[in-house]
Order: sequence, then structure tokens, then C-alpha cells
Amino acid sequence: MPTTARPTPPELLAEILDVAHDLPAFLTAPLYRRWHLRWGATPAAVASSLPGDEFLPHAQFRATRAITIDAPPDAVWPWLVQVGCLRAGYYSNDLLDNLGHPSATTVVPSLQHLEVGQWVPMSPSRVPSDRTTFKVHSFHVNKWLL
Repeated sequence: MPTTARPTPPELLAEILDVAHDLPAFLTAPLYRRWHLRWGATPAAVASSLPGDEFLPHAQFRATRAITIDAPPDAVWPWLVQVGCLRAGYYSNDLLDNLGHPSATTVVPSLQHLEVGQWVPMSPSRVPSDRTTFKVHSFHVNKWLL
């Protein structure tokens, strides 16, 4: 697993400010949970079948969220492949999601290999498990990752 640099004091301050900024949204989340479960998705996307739906047809938790990225799929895919705790991060709130390590700002060549069965860490645990990692089930390059 590649090591990442510790955040600099300005980066850490920025991460703390990000958490402070996000705290009101976190505390009020129950008020808009239904909207958030469909954030960015069209009604058609929410109603459609997506890769992986067949594995849990009666799932207790369902969410369909979407964003539009002004880039072709082959430019986005490398960023998805490298996600993970203490890898490239999650490109979100690094203080909470990546133990204060800054998320990558470039594509990391050593993190571009992806295969079925590969563990993608959600925590810094040295021993991967279903509780500390995602496991790649299947994928279609430049389309979806399950």
C-alpha cells in the first residue's frame, strides 16, 4: 500500500474548516434525507435498474445519487480506480474520510490496476475484511464499478 504524506498545517486547517462547514448539514440531514437519497438523480435514473441491483433485490437501504462531470468517461475512470483510505482518498472531506491525509490531486500510476476480488480500504486496517473494505465484485471500464 503506498504511503501518503501527512497534511501540512495549512492543509489540516483547511480540513478542520471543511468539517466545521459541513457540520450544520450533517446535523440537519434527517430533515432532507428523502431528497438526499436521490440527490442529483433524475426520476428515470431512480426508477431504472443499475449494475448490482440483482444481487440485493430487497435491500433495506436504497439510494441513487448522481453527478454530471464535464469530462469523458476515460478521463474520470482513473480517479475512481484509485479511491480508498490511505490510497488516493475519496476526494471529499479528508479529515473525516482519509484520516487527515490530503486526497490525490493527480492520477497515481501505481494505483491504476483494478481486478475482481481486489480489496479497496475504507479504513487504515492492515487486515482487510468485509467491515473495513469494499471488495471489487465486477466492473466495466469507463462505465461502472461494483
